[in-house]
Amino acid sequence: MKQASEGIGTNTGLIETAVIETAVIETAVIETERLRLRPHRAADWVASIALWGDESVTRYIGGRPQTPEECWQRLLRYAGHWTLLGFGYWAVEEKETGCFLGDVGLSDFRRTLPADLGFSTAPEVGWVLTPACHGRGYATEAVRAALAWGERHLGAQRFVCMIHPDNHASARVAEKTGFTPYARAEYHGAPAVLYERLSR
Repeated sequence: MKQASEGIGTNTGLIETAVIETAVIETAVIETERLRLRPHRAADWVASIALWGDESVTRYIGGRPQTPEECWQRLLRYAGHWTLLGFGYWAVEEKETGCFLGDVGLSDFRRTLPADLGFSTAPEVGWVLTPACHGRGYATEAVRAALAWGERHLGAQRFVCMIHPDNHASARVAEKTGFTPYARAEYHGAPAVLYERLSR
């Protein structure tokens, strides 16, 4: 498989990313002590509808439950990230049971944020897990695994994430995984705290 380093332009800068010169890319599988991060499958659509259709999940992410159509488009977007950029999101499974828990990963969504915030000049980290597994440290474990993969395979020295100021649970995960707040912004009419993590 041939690889080339190509600059992917964004609205605020340039991310150097590996471009895989083939129509299909094999998503990495990562295993932690309790979790398996694997490629999404079409069969994940049903579990994604349950996850993203939950008002408690989307309260701080878009502000409303997503429709089945939007959940399907989300899965396609995840797959497209890996194909076009060489990185993306994983489905998170509990190793012991094989249950689908949610999504975690790295992205370049080309957010419409002011350029001087420097948000889109680094991989963005995101995570969403089902409420049934909250409070068990799974999100922190999954985010740490995604960050380690990004440092190793992308050579990234800086990561960013965006969190609603009232989403205290996600803020705690960000802080546990080395992120610190560096700016505030408004995104699609909602307030957001921008975080960054510099590799040690």
